[in-house]
Amino acid sequence: MAEDEIRGTAEGTAPVPLSVLDLVTVGAGRTAGDALRTSVAIARLAESRGFHRYWVAEHHSMPGVASSSPAVILAHLAAHTTRIRLGSGGVMLPNHAPLVIAEQFGTLEAMAPGRVDLGLGRAPGTDGATAAALRRTDRLHEGADDFPEQLMELTRFLDDDFPDGHPYRRIHAVPGPVQATSPGGVQSPHRPPIWLLGSSGFSARLAGSLGLPFAFAHHFSAQNTIPALDLYRESFRPSAVLDEPYALIGVSALATDDEREARRQVRAAALNMIRLRTGRPGLVPTPEEAEAYEFSPMEEEFANSWNANVIHGTADEVRAGLDDLHKRTGADELMLTGNAHSGDVRLRSYELVADAYGLPTA
Repeated sequence: MAEDEIRGTAEGTAPVPLSVLDLVTVGAGRTAGDALRTSVAIARLAESRGFHRYWVAEHHSMPGVASSSPAVILAHLAAHTTRIRLGSGGVMLPNHAPLVIAEQFGTLEAMAPGRVDLGLGRAPGTDGATAAALRRTDRLHEGADDFPEQLMELTRFLDDDFPDGHPYRRIHAVPGPVQATSPGGVQSPHRPPIWLLGSSGFSARLAGSLGLPFAFAHHFSAQNTIPALDLYRESFRPSAVLDEPYALIGVSALATDDEREARRQVRAAALNMIRLRTGRPGLVPTPEEAEAYEFSPMEEEFANSWNANVIHGTADEVRAGLDDLHKRTGADELMLTGNAHSGDVRLRSYELVADAYGLPTA
């Protein structure tokens, strides 16, 4: 596997490669179809402006997040793009049989050769009851504890290299390498690179010890970012995948033409998060709804704390915030997620960031 399938190139005046994390958010008064059309528009914009990769994240039982099936969405995006890397940020591995994920991403690789990433997380991506329904078991801790074993099994399915005597030796993920060993078989030289995702130290240490690229969820675990990146770099051992560490961080960032509008948008997104955290998930509210909502003192404190980690404002303000974050963390790549009620606002945000850094316009 070539390192150039992992490492990106900074474009324009950006300090590192810029990428996109899409939660396929659904605003009040909008449909999931509207959200998916926005995803296509953003992916096309990101490709034309030199963003390096476009990831979607697995979530479940959240009305305002329509990304329950990353592989399905990625197949749709592959049909509407030609160059940008596409991937999961991530697939929650304990929710699925490793063979199923190997088959899904082998299929995606066949659709978009050489531009598919497989990002893996060990959290459920939802609440405990929904996770139990997904996994057909309530033994959720076992799933997380078994993550390294599941990861190894998935890797062996992707590489088709179970050892002799293993019970899965004669089982093959198709599409996959086994096709090259069949009479007349020809197989793509590419295999989706595995990334480990995390919001604490567990995956950071595991990614480092295995020599894999690492993606950290700064957008909802900012206090752990630098410790996790330090742990990843300290734990890193060179591998067939990477000679040196490579870490990206997910960043909440929203640029608007007017600073006040940015504040309105992120306050509505914070209200959405308050409702999610208090067991009332719903569609992303409009800024007008958030302005009319009476925040309790505790909710106001949460909203302010949450938005302190959202880089928002004019394009110049967002660029300055991203530059500062890069200097503080040393991240090798910044993956931006712009959460807002309106798809047009999200699309405009990525356009403004691209302009602020002088990214290509072809």
